[in-house]
Amino acid sequence: MMTSAAIRQQFLDFFKSKEHTIVPSAPIVVKDDPTLLFTNAGMNQFKDYFLGNKKAPNNRVADTQKCLRVSGKHNDLEEVGVDTYHHTMFEMLGNWSFGDYFKKEAIAWSWELLTEVYKLDKDRLYVTIFEGDEKEGLPKDDEAYNEWKKVIAEDRILLGNKKDNFWEMGDTGPCGPCSEIHVDCRGMKK
Repeated sequence: MMTSAAIRQQFLDFFKSKEHTIVPSAPIVVKDDPTLLFTNAGMNQFKDYFLGNKKAPNNRVADTQKCLRVSGKHNDLEEVGVDTYHHTMFEMLGNWSFGDYFKKEAIAWSWELLTEVYKLDKDRLYVTIFEGDEKEGLPKDDEAYNEWKKVIAEDRILLGNKKDNFWEMGDTGPCGPCSEIHVDCRGMKK
């Protein structure tokens, strides 16, 4: 079994090989953003780039970000201790493109990282994409669907709703469909 240190280093090495600049984790206590008390997501330190307030010094970056969620949109406090994956303090591994690449590369690289570097069993992997939201006039994410079809069987591509597969930074601001990869751990020996 790999240690968290090995997983973290392999992640950073992988994205460095894809020409990403490795940046350090931002502090968990946010100093220059009055909208956040704590860093609660991997994208927080890049917020000004997403909003167009600053130009990113590098078009591709990767990081491991320490996060704390105790309030707000992503309040996981009620779920801590109920299951095995909700925690108030955790670390997010992230790769970021600021106008350089998009879904085609992100999907191909995530699949490569999980199946070739981490050696996860392809038969245990499923992905989700945004199914669309007719009420809000949001279409199905066909672009992600078509990219996923290149590496995974269509019956392993599941549709997710706005709650699960639509990323929003807040009530206003950058937003859009997202895709997730899930590992089916049923029947695995512990």
